[in-house]
Amino acid sequence: MKKILLKIKSNLFLTFYSYFYNKNLKPNCKINWFCKFNGKEEFGKNVNFNGCKIYGNGIVKFGNNFHSASGLKILTSFHNYKGNRLPYDETVITKNVIIEDNVWVGMDVKILGGVTIGEGAIIQAGAVVVKSIPKFGICGGNPAVVFSERNREHYENHKLKENFL
Repeated sequence: MKKILLKIKSNLFLTFYSYFYNKNLKPNCKINWFCKFNGKEEFGKNVNFNGCKIYGNGIVKFGNNFHSASGLKILTSFHNYKGNRLPYDETVITKNVIIEDNVWVGMDVKILGGVTIGEGAIIQAGAVVVKSIPKFGICGGNPAVVFSERNREHYENHKLKENFL
């Protein structure tokens, strides 16, 4: 019974809430936990969120088949520390984020503005992504560094067959 109620909450309330506040969501987007969008997102097909908060006024583009664990935070705006006051001035700097197709993001990941995450990349749990990640890159840490790469042949084979979760 608890599982049924949780499923209803997930599919009805959370998805409805997210769709109400962001008209860019596509019908096949899955919202499995609370998400806070800024209304400037662009969503591909088959995106899956298990909790996401986007801060700032920048555009965030999610490619097809994007999957995230809980705790994803994306920061697109920040204070200007090079301005005319200390520690920062009243200027707000905004940078967009691009997440390409088939990206998998682990739990409690933070992504900063100006970053592009390449197709097929995997971001390890707890990572803080401060610079762009290349196609097929597997990264983790704070700051996130690429330490491995997906098997390209395996990836392309599944992509060609459209084996998507």
